[in-house]
Amino acid sequence: MGFFDFIADAGANLFKGDKAAEPEVTKPITVWIKEAGVNIDNLKVHFKEGVVNLSGYVPNQEQKEKAVLVAGNVKGVSGVQDNIILGNPPADTVKQEEEIKQAEEQAKDAEPSFKTYTVKSGDTLGAIAKEVYGKAGLYVKIFEANTPMLKDADHIYPGQVLKIPKLD
Repeated sequence: MGFFDFIADAGANLFKGDKAAEPEVTKPITVWIKEAGVNIDNLKVHFKEGVVNLSGYVPNQEQKEKAVLVAGNVKGVSGVQDNIILGNPPADTVKQEEEIKQAEEQAKDAEPSFKTYTVKSGDTLGAIAKEVYGKAGLYVKIFEANTPMLKDADHIYPGQVLKIPKLD
């Protein structure tokens, strides 16, 4: 849980116009997350002043990170507040709402759970891997960590925020 910064001028262009209202933004982001193959139950997306607030339940950390990255790499999004809970949603909706509120409170002070890299002009995955790992050939690790958001290792763009996985 935590807050993640993104570059608002970069990313997938899902909206009509520059200043979209919340209902016009939340639905495309919700669809975008689902289409990316993120396994998330009870997904709730809120948008205000460039910040996407995500809540829901995911089975593992990888799905959580993927949801944050997919939502953040959208043109017009400058930040993502991660209130996603690891685990299955409780059957009791009252308990579910309590868990979400508790997650929102914890997220305010939490450190990001993974490292990111913002792509600069001229970057390649190989160059990024050389910078962060010391070996260009480890670009595959970065590519795999950002799939399905990345469909091709050669198609990254300035301003895109990528997850940088830890090496085993």
